[in-house]
Amino acid sequence: MTRTPRTALTTRTPEPVTEFDGRYSAPAAQPTPWRTTRARLAEAPLYWLSTIRPGGRRPHVTPLIAVWHEEALYFCTGAGERKARNLARTTGCVVTTGCDDLDRGLDVVVEGEAVRVTDTARLQAVADAYVAKYGREWHFDVADDGTFVGDGGPALVFAVAPETVWAFAKGTYGQTRYRF
Repeated sequence: MTRTPRTALTTRTPEPVTEFDGRYSAPAAQPTPWRTTRARLAEAPLYWLSTIRPGGRRPHVTPLIAVWHEEALYFCTGAGERKARNLARTTGCVVTTGCDDLDRGLDVVVEGEAVRVTDTARLQAVADAYVAKYGREWHFDVADDGTFVGDGGPALVFAVAPETVWAFAKGTYGQTRYRF
């Protein structure tokens, strides 16, 4: 049976199935509500994208900025960059965000498929979301070929709609999984 991945381009249920794992949580811990995790995804200033190198032997991890829009994370990259070349071969990826504090905060891991976005209206909405989040320095024009154009030249835009999300609460340690 062939599985159709959920993507930012398909209709989604807004609330995922939430599962709390007490084995990896403090006795007083509670599941992290999806609205809290979703807010962390929307507000985080920096993310780490993990893709699979050709041959599948080693991952490639790189920091980037991204925006949460229409229940997916969107990021852009030049067509010749390693992450874009990896995604051209294998769309499965992981996007993480969090903080380096041991005893406070929330770390989030998003597993999904990176789907290229070329629709002009969607690209414009994502470009507007970049400016709203990061300021005018991150303004992109939308080109007729379905790319962003900015100071660094043309960039491909990808959406990662979560298939599984993990939230790791710190302080009162708790592990919550969301399935879509």
